[in-house]
Amino acid sequence: MRIVRNFSKFVVFSEDTLLSALHKINSNEARLIFAVSESGILEGVLTDGDLRRWLTRCPHIDLSVSMACVMNRQPTWASETDTPQHIHSLLSHKVQAIPLVDAHQRLKAVALTGKMRLDLEGRIIDEHAPVFVIAEIGNNHQGDLALACKLIDEAAAAGADCAKFQMRDMQSLYRNADQHDDASADLGAQYTMDLLSRFQLNDADLLRAFDHCRKRGLVPLCTPWDHASLDKLQAYGLPGYKLASADFTNHDLMAAIAATGKPMICSTGMSTESEIRDGARHLQHLGASFALLHCNSTYPAPFKDVNLYYLRNLQEISGGPVGYSGHERDIHVAIAAVALGAKIIEKHFTLDKSLEGNDHKVSLLPAEFAQMVAGIRQVEEALGTQDERQLSQGELMNRENLAKSLIAARDLPAGTIVTTDMVEVRSPGQGLQPNRKSELIGKTLPAAKKVGDFFFPSDLGVTQARARNYRFALSWGVPVRYHDLHTMRVQSNMDLLEIHLSYKDMEQDFRRFIPDPLDMDFVVHAPELFAGDHTLDLCAQDDGYRQHSIAQLQRVINLTRELAPYFPRTQRPCIVTNVGGFTHTAHLPPDALPALYERLAHSLTQLDTQGVEIIPQTMPPFPWHFGGQQFHNLFVDADSIAAFCRQQGMRVCLDVSHSKLACNHRRESFVSFLRAVLPYTAHMHLADAQGVDGEGLQIGVGEVDWGELFRLVLELPQPPSFIPEIWQGHKNGGEGAWQALSLLEAATGQH
Repeated sequence: MRIVRNFSKFVVFSEDTLLSALHKINSNEARLIFAVSESGILEGVLTDGDLRRWLTRCPHIDLSVSMACVMNRQPTWASETDTPQHIHSLLSHKVQAIPLVDAHQRLKAVALTGKMRLDLEGRIIDEHAPVFVIAEIGNNHQGDLALACKLIDEAAAAGADCAKFQMRDMQSLYRNADQHDDASADLGAQYTMDLLSRFQLNDADLLRAFDHCRKRGLVPLCTPWDHASLDKLQAYGLPGYKLASADFTNHDLMAAIAATGKPMICSTGMSTESEIRDGARHLQHLGASFALLHCNSTYPAPFKDVNLYYLRNLQEISGGPVGYSGHERDIHVAIAAVALGAKIIEKHFTLDKSLEGNDHKVSLLPAEFAQMVAGIRQVEEALGTQDERQLSQGELMNRENLAKSLIAARDLPAGTIVTTDMVEVRSPGQGLQPNRKSELIGKTLPAAKKVGDFFFPSDLGVTQARARNYRFALSWGVPVRYHDLHTMRVQSNMDLLEIHLSYKDMEQDFRRFIPDPLDMDFVVHAPELFAGDHTLDLCAQDDGYRQHSIAQLQRVINLTRELAPYFPRTQRPCIVTNVGGFTHTAHLPPDALPALYERLAHSLTQLDTQGVEIIPQTMPPFPWHFGGQQFHNLFVDADSIAAFCRQQGMRVCLDVSHSKLACNHRRESFVSFLRAVLPYTAHMHLADAQGVDGEGLQIGVGEVDWGELFRLVLELPQPPSFIPEIWQGHKNGGEGAWQALSLLEAATGQH
């Protein structure tokens, strides 16, 4: 349960129109609206059920009627002084919001189902949101606004979401504020008073620092150490407040902050278990929107005293988001806290650990803070969900290559009833997994098997997609290897074949498989991997590596020229290739890409391309290279693809799955991408896509709008050709490819 006191989105006046009430219902999460009088007295509620009941008894629908004509005048309500337990008991999956009123029935707050959710200028903090990272600047600015602004700049560059400061009114906070050298004070108090007297920003400069935070895209937060400071910060308009560990037992200040109606982030250092539970109950009773931070208030905190597992206790105590405010050395504890559920991380931030002041010694430098943020983002991405386990694309690839399958132990004619001695387990894992052997035994084979052939789901009675003739307004074909070229081409009315070469294929005499010319077009797909574990990269900085890539691609070109007479319909065969430009640990910054494109352009000038056309393939942001994920930099975004094609007079192979993933990753319109790249497209690979790395999916499984794609393609003066390139679509006689073609026909209205 959570209680919100800023409840404007849940309220209309009783005399407002039904239409205005419906607009508000659509915009709030509770799907209801409360009606109040002009003096704020609760008069009724309108839920979906109330609206349906009104509609069924109303002969003429008029949305201009007042709420008073439609609303339920007997809403369930609670007093703002009721215990959280009683209020919570009124909520359920049917009743998701309860109005809280005062003694005069004036609406004062709304209690909602669900866990606590903080909103700081659009930055959401809840169990689903990214971790909110706070750079605690505190007084590390040494009282200098210029240094404060520099700290803000560096925090923004390091990936922080928020920069936090502290504000104290010395006169109201300390009993001996005018006596910085009070000889009777304890040594610690003397030291603290001396630092604060010298290193505070004045009020005007602190507000300027907040303004600078907003300019740099950071949420400004501040810890008010007293009521006078809170009043000043509230007058400025901060989006929320931090409650220091030292004030977690200060219920008066806690209540004053809660009364602002703004979110609170509360550190719990120096507090006992009973004090933390008491403070949380007090916050709940106040109806505060809050998050508790686990904290050990020692500077620096020994690792043995951190006790990160206490985060689990805090989650149980608060019922809302929790976080960690760390004073230990280094970055690893804060990153580990994320794995235990922390949704807020706060660490002190400095530009120089040797500066005067206790906080500098436990603060992170900008490079350290940036490393921590990177670690946090990696961990939160890796945490995933507790949903049913799904295989990643890389696992699917490695399962195909490394796992085992059920295969035929000998030649088996169609109609054979499978027995145990007919089945063996062998690698690779391209057929039925071995654990399905018991399902296979006793089945009647629908088609003959040769020794070593894989068993597939179709052998278990699952309907197999089979080839037929297809109707498309574009020239189309299927991907083939030498060994299945003839088997595939005779099954349907395709216009072309895309011959996928491995480096081993290049050592064979293709005339064994294509002895006579074929009345078809063809495209060649160059190998990505060559002998010696060499991945083609025409952009490599190492000149020796790049020259070797050029030589390998020249071999592909030479072979394509030899193939051309066997496909006399093709005047200038296209060669699809991945030109390189990937990295292993992270994407390159945008300013590094021109150098890669320059090296690529130079490499292309060294190739003899007489009679062929090189068409680089558009790439995904996270390509899978033989079961491992990499980071791709070139031919990913529409602008650079179109610019390179214009400058070099080239065309590309548009891989729809790859480019949809790239647009998802970059949060860009796929339609805009298509409009920019299609004019430079010679050929297409068609497969569906999901998320940022789910590539090669069957048509209709992912997020591609196939009708829109074909509409845009058919607007071109010279539409490109295409093949379906479904992951493992060639297996079981091309079952995946045939299914994809049928689905494409249906999805594009071309059947």
